[in-house]
Amino acid sequence: MHPYRDPSRNVEERVADLLPRMTLEEKAGLLFHHAIGIGANPAPIGLTAEQMMSDQLMSHFNLLGAGTPREMAELHNRLQEQAAATRLGIPVTLSTDPRHAFTDNPGTAMMAGPFSQWPEALGLAAIDDVELVRRYGDIVRREYLAVGLRVALHPQIDLATEPRWARISGTFGEDADLTSRLAAAYIEGLRGPGEQLGQDSVAAMVKHFPGGGPQKDGEDPHFPYGREQVYPGGFFDYHLGPFKAAIAAGATQVMPYYGMPVGTMYEEVGFGFNKGIITGLLREKLGFDGIVCTDWGLINDGPIMGEMHAARAWGVEHLTPEERALKVLHAGADQIGGEACPELITGLVRNGRLAESRLDASVTRLLAEKFRLGLFDDRRYVDPDAAEEIVGRADFRTAGETAQRRSLTLLENRAGVLPLTGRPRLYVEGVDPAVAAEYTDIVTDPAQADLAVLRLNTPYEPRPGLFESFFHAGRLDFDRDRLKQILALLDRVPTVVTIHLERPAVIPEIADRAAVLLAAYGAGDRALLDVLFGRAAPQGRLPFQLPRSMAEVEAGRPDVPQESTDPLYPFGHGLRYAADSAA
Repeated sequence: MHPYRDPSRNVEERVADLLPRMTLEEKAGLLFHHAIGIGANPAPIGLTAEQMMSDQLMSHFNLLGAGTPREMAELHNRLQEQAAATRLGIPVTLSTDPRHAFTDNPGTAMMAGPFSQWPEALGLAAIDDVELVRRYGDIVRREYLAVGLRVALHPQIDLATEPRWARISGTFGEDADLTSRLAAAYIEGLRGPGEQLGQDSVAAMVKHFPGGGPQKDGEDPHFPYGREQVYPGGFFDYHLGPFKAAIAAGATQVMPYYGMPVGTMYEEVGFGFNKGIITGLLREKLGFDGIVCTDWGLINDGPIMGEMHAARAWGVEHLTPEERALKVLHAGADQIGGEACPELITGLVRNGRLAESRLDASVTRLLAEKFRLGLFDDRRYVDPDAAEEIVGRADFRTAGETAQRRSLTLLENRAGVLPLTGRPRLYVEGVDPAVAAEYTDIVTDPAQADLAVLRLNTPYEPRPGLFESFFHAGRLDFDRDRLKQILALLDRVPTVVTIHLERPAVIPEIADRAAVLLAAYGAGDRALLDVLFGRAAPQGRLPFQLPRSMAEVEAGRPDVPQESTDPLYPFGHGLRYAADSAA
């Protein structure tokens, strides 16, 4: 038996034995981490995992979509069987974007589906309970382990300092201290028992270094018009705080964002190409020696959901794909996300532009992670029967639903309308009438109602492309016609308005005229109604300011937290039933 197959040896010895046995092609394949699908779309990028394994010797895949727990477990096992049959038997590592909440965006997160359903990260921030977040991370770990998911492409620890940014719902809000506490707890939950990553751990790939929040005009750098990150307030270092906490908590992987810094001391190229950011700041100054994996699609133009999109090669658009790959590696990254082109790397080595020793440094990190996770040993396969029992287990679902209730944030409660008693006649919009009928009497005409319940989503500006349409960006206020409709209902009948805050909505007129105003960050109808009827109490506090106007948003500096001196509601605002006052 080769020493690298001997589980009694330490990780360093096993890597030292395996690395010299690898061909250049096998090393290059390890440096790519691409998407695969399950169910109706097993090859979302035109290649299946089996093809990328056999033709390009790849072994890291980001699983999109959601099958049943059994289907996911069986897919994982099939890939591991194929990997075990290769020359060196290097196992597959499966990763995933978040899949435990309500977001449905193929570029950022998936609906919970069979997994337990929790509020978005913003909702966990609203609760601000470190032990709850640690327990949440532990439940995520156990559900992921059951189906073979070993790398979480989260937590997202960017700070929500630009209210228009489309990625805010995945963050813990705008405060660096709050984000740091919760990020550390979540990483500890994913790691599980012990102080080090082990065979019962899920590795956390924290993102997006050095903080993706300060986007110019709030536009997202998935798209060319959002490529610039700016720091007019001089708060660059403020955004590093959560990453320092994540590294101290034991994070072993980091993802830089697409954006390029403008007007700083750093080269104006995307963070994944940026040596000053990855090597100078992350590795040398912050002391991180784990895996750095770029965000997806930096090298080649390619299709997303059937549409062609330019490579997110911001600042280096003029370079060839080969030159872009070389710049990523020279910057200090170990892995290139969302690509399947190891031939670029082998070509760079063979033509003398890239030393194989540079390749070895990254391969060493990537192999060590596989060994630490037990993928060469007991954790190579999972049990599909156990997956069906563990994923979405009743106690996990109950914990998620309890968190949904706790996260609801009471912003206004005029005349002590809540909690409701008895069976008032309710008119509902945005709430399933069948669910509401379990609690009270439902009417279809507001004129016949004692109270209306209206669920709203944060406004946004629709974008033209299919992929773009999932990124809710732009204005945060309702257009004139929609606002008129909403206010007409509020003037006709006392109304409980619940707004899903995926971003900080601009709602001063609604706040003035609603009988009750509640903020939600991912909560089902039963969670909402339990709170309305006093079966549970809202415990949330705003994880960001709510601005008073769009003019205030547009005048703000994208890198500065809690900038308004007169917000509609301040950071940390949240009423309680008992005293009906902000504590």
